[in-house]
Amino acid sequence: MHCNPSAKGSQTGYDALEAEWNEQLRALSAAQEEYEKQRAADPLVVDEQHRAELLALCTDFPKMWRDPRTSMRDRKRVVRLLIEDVTLVRGEALHAHVRWRGGATRSLVLPVPKCAWELRQTPPEVLREIALLLEQHSTLEVARILNARGLRSGGGLPFTRSSVVHLRHAHGLRTRFERLRQDGLLTTREMALELGVSPRTVKIWRDAGLLRAERYNDKGECLYARIDGAAPRKQQGKKLSDRRLEQQVLSD
Repeated sequence: MHCNPSAKGSQTGYDALEAEWNEQLRALSAAQEEYEKQRAADPLVVDEQHRAELLALCTDFPKMWRDPRTSMRDRKRVVRLLIEDVTLVRGEALHAHVRWRGGATRSLVLPVPKCAWELRQTPPEVLREIALLLEQHSTLEVARILNARGLRSGGGLPFTRSSVVHLRHAHGLRTRFERLRQDGLLTTREMALELGVSPRTVKIWRDAGLLRAERYNDKGECLYARIDGAAPRKQQGKKLSDRRLEQQVLSD
């Protein structure tokens, strides 16, 4: 029986190729097994749930940023990972030129941040309220009304008489005394001179209702309206209450 040398050589080459192929498959299988072992032991490898959460950050980054569970330390780390550098140019506005890692850039125009003293300023609407209240109330009364309404100073504190006085001076708000004087009301001494009596008599007649007075401070001091008509005068032996009743009737 005669053998074909070329056929025998081909078979030998095929067997060698098959053996090498099987060896490579065994090496691949061993490498995969080793990879799986390392993957299971590696604490940095994330499971599918964490992987999904990480991928979600790419599409919902603001949600992560605003999440109260995200600490300021983590936010700073995120910023360092994303941003290469920021150039600030301050003028009437604040121009921020941001260069992201990877080469992209973006420019922002922002309002100039307020100084610390500006942040502590009393809001304009509260100042307007104080100006209106001073038309009818003393400084201490204004502070009490503001606190009762839940309003607070620029520093977030309740109002006091001193703080209202400070705001009144700082913003040039007129006092109740100044407003009443501008309306023509008289001091106790001026009213006494006009009636020809003592200041003490003016106060007695005021308390009896014979004179119209407006209190202008927390001490109970008053200014007096000018008399339109017959002025009161001393009448010996007549009660002040009776004289007040007469004046009301005459006025009506």
